[in-house]
Amino acid sequence: MNAPDAIAQVDAIVARAHAAQKAYEANGSQARYDRAAQAAAWAIMEPARNRHLAELAVETTGLGNVADKIIKNHRKTLGLMRDIAQAKTYGVIAEDDETGITTIARPMGVIGAVVPSTNPAATPANNIINALKCGNAIVLSPSPKGVPACEVLLGYIHAEFDKIGEDHDLVQMVPAPGSKDKTQRLLEISDLIVVTGSQNNVKRAYTSGTPALAVGAGNVTVIVDETSDLRAAAEKITASKTFDNATSCSSENAIVVVDAIFEPFMAELAMTGGAHVTDVVKIVSKLWPDGHLNRAVIAQDADKMLAALGMAGEVPADTKFLAVETTGIGPEHPLSGEKLSRVAALYRARDFEDAMAITARILAHQGAGHSVGLHSTVDARAIAIGQVIPTCRVIVNQAHCFATGGAFNNGMPFSLSMGCGSWGGNSIDDNLHWKHFMQTTKVIREIPPREPKVEDIFAAYWDVAGR
Repeated sequence: MNAPDAIAQVDAIVARAHAAQKAYEANGSQARYDRAAQAAAWAIMEPARNRHLAELAVETTGLGNVADKIIKNHRKTLGLMRDIAQAKTYGVIAEDDETGITTIARPMGVIGAVVPSTNPAATPANNIINALKCGNAIVLSPSPKGVPACEVLLGYIHAEFDKIGEDHDLVQMVPAPGSKDKTQRLLEISDLIVVTGSQNNVKRAYTSGTPALAVGAGNVTVIVDETSDLRAAAEKITASKTFDNATSCSSENAIVVVDAIFEPFMAELAMTGGAHVTDVVKIVSKLWPDGHLNRAVIAQDADKMLAALGMAGEVPADTKFLAVETTGIGPEHPLSGEKLSRVAALYRARDFEDAMAITARILAHQGAGHSVGLHSTVDARAIAIGQVIPTCRVIVNQAHCFATGGAFNNGMPFSLSMGCGSWGGNSIDDNLHWKHFMQTTKVIREIPPREPKVEDIFAAYWDVAGR
């Protein structure tokens, strides 16, 4: 298909989405929005469909593993449905007698969502549910490898829509084959863009002229200090690092261990399946054989990862991931960046202050704004990280990839897209969630004046600085 025809194809899809959204809003209600969101959620959570989507995702992308994707599809969606269950997203949502302001929920319109191959079902489902809950239509642009899973997901959603009489055009996708031209057109003519994945797409979103919610790169660094429960820390890091073969942007990429407990922690890590490796040159040469991440290593099971890195037989047979000790940080040291594999960089710190300094250097290289992990029993250290390190989240004593995007035992919203603030070049510093898919109209009424005297505002300042 030539470029003009491809553009016309996207234009037609978005036009149908606009028409469907206008009708959805004009004939909307909280009950209708909630029912549509529930339909989309059940489309991915129904066990047989969940398994099929997970199997298809692994088969077509070659990334992750089926068992963990089933868990991710289920828990991320269930958690999101918990989060939005009582949310008011239609009509009058707030009345403030003191200010005289009434707040009315309004949809954004048509959401254009660019979604990655790492989570080709869970991420689209999350965006679709949020969009429908807030009265929007949505058009997805999946990565080329994510197209099959996305097509099947939409088929399941439309089947659920048929049961409740909902319009298929509320949830559509840019048809295969995908192209930069098609994605660019979607970015330009949507009412709001949501982008997860490629940083190239993130930059294009922010320069498209359309309001955008796009998230930064992950390169999670986790600190293990001398006060931590070493066994618990090792177990949580291993569980997080290996989940879905490290496809998550919240998977640990660097572990910074305080010297006082380095050896005992490494012993605990070995017991959980983390192999301590010191041959940095070999790992780097195998992981980036031509300057690009080795596809035979990215998001693969442990045995395939070890074979591709030439480490089979060099580490224990039960090895789940490699912790590669290094001191290098920056562009000349690729191990200090995101690896999308069961490989973590390992750094030795003199003390907690040095661990913070190492972490800051890593994030200055890659991953600023995303999140930092801390295993410690000193809460003041978490606060110190939050006041000094350029990060939007400090995850304390938790398995990082399970916690960052929301968990049933923490207060973060369930999401697969983490905003990284100005540090990561993003417009949001929160987990992408339902509030980002809604705007409001405010009705403002006159109230009794509340004008202060000048001295009420400046008296304390005059005491210090004079008049």
